[in-house]
Amino acid sequence: MIVPRLALPISLALQRVSRRVAEHPHNLRILQRHMSSVYFRSGAIKPKPEEMPFGLLAIFCAVIPGLFVGATISKNVANFLEENDLFVPADDDDDED
Repeated sequence: MIVPRLALPISLALQRVSRRVAEHPHNLRILQRHMSSVYFRSGAIKPKPEEMPFGLLAIFCAVIPGLFVGATISKNVANFLEENDLFVPADDDDDED
């Protein structure tokens, strides 16, 4: 149901873009510039970018402390809310019987 609704506006937008490119050839250069980041101006292929040797370790060093800090903040906020009687979870909510 959603796809037919979106198909017409998308096809109209693509037709407008293709008309603009046909009317103004310098627009085509802008589109090509986006795709040519792999090549030098001479046409030679650029070398493969250097990879970080400990990439996975760096991700873990960023994510794990972030999780601990987030958990500590949420625990402190929950304790504050309970101490000030702003939110106290009811014990009878646990019984589904």
